[in-house]
Amino acid sequence: MTISKDKVVSVIYELKTDLSGEIIEKAATETPLTFLCGAGQMLEKFEANLMGLKAGDAFDFKLATEEAYGAASEEAVIDLPKNIFEVNGEFDAEVIKVGNVVPMQDNSGRRMNGIVLELTDATIKMDFNHPLAGDDLFFKGEVLEVREATEEEMKEAYAPQGGCDSGSCDTGGCGSGCGC
Repeated sequence: MTISKDKVVSVIYELKTDLSGEIIEKAATETPLTFLCGAGQMLEKFEANLMGLKAGDAFDFKLATEEAYGAASEEAVIDLPKNIFEVNGEFDAEVIKVGNVVPMQDNSGRRMNGIVLELTDATIKMDFNHPLAGDDLFFKGEVLEVREATEEEMKEAYAPQGGCDSGSCDTGGCGSGCGC
């Protein structure tokens, strides 16, 4: 069976941002990356490079910055009011500190991670650029499995995401001032 839309795919890989550089992410045999192809879970060009491959096939490809997470944007670095990070009237200085990654949601319910850059008395400066924005990505790996998706996997992959109606507040995906 070959990789195509709505097939469940398991791969192992190493990811680098420089061919001769260090491995920045790795999916090993014990913990492969498994996803439903075409459901928007992966970068579009990542999936495009895997299309037509089958279990046992190796892959080795580059995604240019614009095919991956795009260039870093100054517009993604914003100052937010400090009070939105209060829970029950208390500011959590253990979670909101420089260097921490904080999961949040925008007004449309889309999940995103922000890196805390700076704290002042009134604001928190956060960077919502993807950590790999501005980088080319080099993937090298192997396809472990390609199979039909179950009905449950299809429903889960294509279910609406984000917002508090999705149950994200019950799983800790909300609560740090995201508007729930």
